[in-house]
Amino acid sequence: MTVIDASQTPDALDPRALHVPVIAWFDQHARDLPWRRPEAGAWGVMVSEFMLQQTPVSRVLPVYEQWLARWPRPADLAAEAPGEAVRAWGRLGYPRRALRLHGAAQAIAERHGGEVPRDHAQLLALPGIGEYTAAAVASFAYGQRHAVLDTNVRRVLARAATGIQYPPNATTAAERRLARALLPDEDHTAARWAAASMELGALLCTARNEDCGRCPIAAQCAWRLAGKPAHEGPARRGQTYAGTDRQVRGRLLAVLREAVTPVPQSALDKVWHEPVQRARALDGLVADGLVEPLDGGLYRLPVG
Repeated sequence: MTVIDASQTPDALDPRALHVPVIAWFDQHARDLPWRRPEAGAWGVMVSEFMLQQTPVSRVLPVYEQWLARWPRPADLAAEAPGEAVRAWGRLGYPRRALRLHGAAQAIAERHGGEVPRDHAQLLALPGIGEYTAAAVASFAYGQRHAVLDTNVRRVLARAATGIQYPPNATTAAERRLARALLPDEDHTAARWAAASMELGALLCTARNEDCGRCPIAAQCAWRLAGKPAHEGPARRGQTYAGTDRQVRGRLLAVLREAVTPVPQSALDKVWHEPVQRARALDGLVADGLVEPLDGGLYRLPVG
């Protein structure tokens, strides 16, 4: 397969060489995930997209099931205090996502009669919804034609079409042009391609130990045909956790999630030995709206 230059126009490409085998593979090998089932609806898709950001499926599944059982509609979540969303988020990490999802639910209840909007621009206008999430919900929930660029899709396109091992650390304009150039013309097929290419990156074209022997487009993959040249771009960012402010924030939130009444400062002081880092982490949680300080040195999850 010829290496595809992202500056080329769609007319210069032969995207079916990717679409047909990848979608056929997906039809046979796609995981049965609850947010892919028809009963999940657009709200289930939206919840899953918030939860799956930087979090593996295995950790998301139990929290997702509990969340949808408790809040099956956006209005159900919107009626609760934002702190309850943080509490239910558990140990998924990056808990600001819980607040953003709560804010999106409120906006859906207030602006759209409690129904997740179909229109891409209306999705993008919801609080906490960025370019990726709006495209993902429009595509996966409503079968629309959008370029859905998560880390897995970006890696598949980087290897299969561009001939490099890893995409850049941040999504580039060239990647967006390439993704749009490769989109099938028909809405349903485009939505299927979005899901299929994402699954391919998650299961076979992984960041490490890629399984080219089972890949449906190995014969066309520009990176494999070039001999799998090593990554030459900027160093890939790691996700360290131990000893970081993120770890301290997580421990502080764990105490507050388990408490039914406001927690005294003394209880929070026990979670981390280093007072300066502990104070910085707590101040950050307050600034992010995840923790609410009260008189008398007490703290709780936000109630409004």
